[in-house]
Amino acid sequence: MNQALPAIRTFGMRDVIATARALIFDVDGTLAETEEVHRRAFNDAFAEAGLGWHWDRTTYGRLLRVAGGKERIRAYDQRSAAPPLSFADIAGLHRVKTARYAELIATGNRPLRPGVEAWLTGARSRGQRLAIATTTSHGNIDALLSVALGRDWAGLFETIGAGDDVPRKKPAPDIYVEVLARLALGPADCIAIEDSGNGLMAASRAGIPVIISKSAYFRDDDWTGAMLVVDDLAEIDY
Repeated sequence: MNQALPAIRTFGMRDVIATARALIFDVDGTLAETEEVHRRAFNDAFAEAGLGWHWDRTTYGRLLRVAGGKERIRAYDQRSAAPPLSFADIAGLHRVKTARYAELIATGNRPLRPGVEAWLTGARSRGQRLAIATTTSHGNIDALLSVALGRDWAGLFETIGAGDDVPRKKPAPDIYVEVLARLALGPADCIAIEDSGNGLMAASRAGIPVIISKSAYFRDDDWTGAMLVVDDLAEIDY
């Protein structure tokens, strides 16, 4: 293959990205590599509850195909021969996990992925609108971005769509449909930036073109239908 083709394609994408009316970002894995922090927080919550559960990287990688933290707990619990956890038990366990995640992020200074800050700055300088469409919770978003972008981070984004804002999580398109409605824009006016196959499917089902910035847990996902696939956003200096 002509080694210049990827560079030509990436260069050609600059104008496409710069003329989009809005950029819609996923959070975990896209803005920052957070999944290992989430995994540790889950395991700490399990230990505190005395469940005897431990999610290693392989197990967690499989569970990431299930969208949503409470949903992952339910999926894992269903493999056990023990009586299932109640919805209240799962919600309580997830609250402990979320609090632990915030503690870890506050002390660990989880940085943004390469290129992310430049993209946010460039978009604002061009007058492009910014939004978030994620499966994670509002609390998790705030925990991460208040460290990575500062306490006034929310002012960067016109709307912030989180997992519990809609009935179905990714790969369903619900969160993207919701964010489009809030922005009062059509799918073709926007570009979604994602890191996973589930995210690609969600945005694509909403009709939004997708750029993939491959993250640690999803590098081998199927990227069919993506407008562009890069290792990180620093590859596109737009």
